[in-house]
Amino acid sequence: MKILIVKTSSMGDVIHTFPAVEDARRHRPDVSFDWCVEEAFAGIVALHPAIGTIHTVAIRRWRKRLFNSDTWHEAGKLRRALRAAGYDLVIDAQGLLKSAVVAKQAAAPVAGFDRASAREPSATLFYDHRYGVPRDLHAIERTRRLFGLALGYQPDLSGLQSGIVPPADGLAGTSGNTAFLLHGTSREDKKWPVKDWIETAGLLLERKMTPVVTWSNEPEKAVAEAIARAVPQAVLVPKSPLAVIAAIIGRSALVIGADTGLTHLASAFGVPTVAIFLATEPGLTGPRGPYASTLLAAPGGRITPAEAAAEAERLIGLQALGRAGADRD
Repeated sequence: MKILIVKTSSMGDVIHTFPAVEDARRHRPDVSFDWCVEEAFAGIVALHPAIGTIHTVAIRRWRKRLFNSDTWHEAGKLRRALRAAGYDLVIDAQGLLKSAVVAKQAAAPVAGFDRASAREPSATLFYDHRYGVPRDLHAIERTRRLFGLALGYQPDLSGLQSGIVPPADGLAGTSGNTAFLLHGTSREDKKWPVKDWIETAGLLLERKMTPVVTWSNEPEKAVAEAIARAVPQAVLVPKSPLAVIAAIIGRSALVIGADTGLTHLASAFGVPTVAIFLATEPGLTGPRGPYASTLLAAPGGRITPAEAAAEAERLIGLQALGRAGADRD
């Protein structure tokens, strides 16, 4: 059975879909998966070994150039590719009007959430099979349940595996007992103060860990350079392709990150991950993983570097206990 997954964005949402793929691999070994995703996140989808062809969309870019002939050429090329693939089923795991329209281009039966479950009820007009999944569940569990209903099995929700594998590529000087500090995020109110990142880097040095920082735009560059100046032992990774950053994250001993997609990636890799949430509620969309934890700032309060470092120590200890138990088994 050949299935197309439609989950176009964002990075965290894409990562939240991987456990559903793992469930399906165990329960339905007869199924093969392709994926349709925003072009910026194709490299994330490629981290999962079960995904075959990756089709890319550029909805964010197309919207800005709606009347450009190149836009319609690209959209038409995608439609032809989806139809030529001959899918038996399309699962729209996003539940938005834009994802439903993309799913319909494959000219195959489309499965998705029902009207009460979808993020945008109008999306269900494009579905052939609709399934009810409570909306008050974490996004990972909602997607796992949707896949189970669409493919006829009951997922075991007592465990959580993403199945993704870190790339082998990376940069020299970022191996060993490293702690990646993911300070960059999309909104100002999600950003932890620079002084707190600097203090955290110092606390990690006291614990014999090497802080690692990087950047993807000029404001993030200024923060990364400030941390590196204040803590000269920190490794400053230049702006790099996503595959390189994913490789460094995957082999880090610890990640402390803001509310950003790369923090979700770290938790999915199984790296001890402390997420710093200052302005958003992590309940239904926060990072999940075997050694992931979220520190949530109280209204008007703050999260201190000492709290982040203490939580990091706790998670690293849990991981050590888990490995010791696995060795005994």
